Amino acid sequence: MTHKPSLCRHRGGLPGGPALRARPLSHGHRSPALAHPLSVRHLGPNWYATVMGTAVVATAGAALPAHVPGLRGALAGVWALSLLLLLILLGARAVHWAQHRDQARAHLLDPATAPFYGCLAMALLAVGGGALTAGRDVIGTGAAVALDAVLFTVGTVVGLAAAVAVPYLMAVRHRVEPGQATPVWLLPLVAPMVSAAVGPPLVQHLPPGQARQTLLLLCFALFGLSLLATLVMLPLVFARLLTGGPLPLALTPTLFLVLGPLGQSTTAVGAFADVAPGVVPEPYSEGFGALAVLYGVPVMGFALLWFCLTAAHVLRARRHGMRFSMTWWSFTFPVGTCVTGAEALGRHTGLVAYTGPAVVLYAVLLVAWGTAAVGTVRGLLRGELLAGRGPVPVAPRPATARTTSGAVR
Repeated sequence: MTHKPSLCRHRGGLPGGPALRARPLSHGHRSPALAHPLSVRHLGPNWYATVMGTAVVATAGAALPAHVPGLRGALAGVWALSLLLLLILLGARAVHWAQHRDQARAHLLDPATAPFYGCLAMALLAVGGGALTAGRDVIGTGAAVALDAVLFTVGTVVGLAAAVAVPYLMAVRHRVEPGQATPVWLLPLVAPMVSAAVGPPLVQHLPPGQARQTLLLLCFALFGLSLLATLVMLPLVFARLLTGGPLPLALTPTLFLVLGPLGQSTTAVGAFADVAPGVVPEPYSEGFGALAVLYGVPVMGFALLWFCLTAAHVLRARRHGMRFSMTWWSFTFPVGTCVTGAEALGRHTGLVAYTGPAVVLYAVLLVAWGTAAVGTVRGLLRGELLAGRGPVPVAPRPATARTTSGAVR
């Protein structure tokens, strides 16, 4: 098979890529990244996952059926933390683009990093949605609605841009192969689904009539856009997992990302059913109510299957020495969407079979968030996470005649 030089370039030859970082440093040429481990040069878009994972703790907790004293105040504090993290990262990423444009361009041209640009949109949307569910206890309902409206608008625009731009770059610049497929590819495609899920609560704050109907149907269109794109991409990820063997250890947590579109889409159809009465005429409002159950039940069934499969892969990876990396934040936001999805099914079915698992999954979310947060803080204090080690490794290329013969090393 003819060797393609471009494949090698995008798998590690970019500035700051894995191949460059694997080379030992001579004592006379110290890497600037290692000399300044907290430099924003290697601050990638994957860091927005910390905002998403923190915001979903507040959002998912606000809809729990259990009433725990002091819970509302704690959730409001967690949401405020997510807002603070968002502001810090937006500022740091602005500095990154201003001072390290070469590295920012390298991120866009790296198939392992470019999909994480979907995290920017989802971080904006997650904090905006949390403003209405938990943040209003801190800033008031009026300010929460205004903040949510701004972040929803900006996040939706950014999400649509990522949903188009990243697949385009993958097609014309990245030169990826089926054997490289990972759940990370889903990130830019899931962003419009997050818009679909967090947009409906804003409907009731718009004037009756055209404005409310337009926003609801816009969210429904975003739901369809993201769902169909996910249905195209997910088979590639599943086929890669079954035919290509387990993912690299550091990438194994990203298998949880598949839960994102599953839980978020179930949350979205539940939100449509919540606001549809009085906004759209019959029989459409009843149709949204039916969709919440007829769609949500089988999708959450598949989510349970994927959760068990992924948990088995993660346990295997831990036995084989998987260590903490930023991919561990994959344990947070996707699980949080399953919590909100189960909560939505509980509202529309009245079954304890869904409200009970929602509480259990929320406990899992809290453990995952705490573990990822502690690991991130420890890595920052040690200067490891921003020292030029890249956001996520690239899946290995399938073996070819040249690689097996030693022509490519």
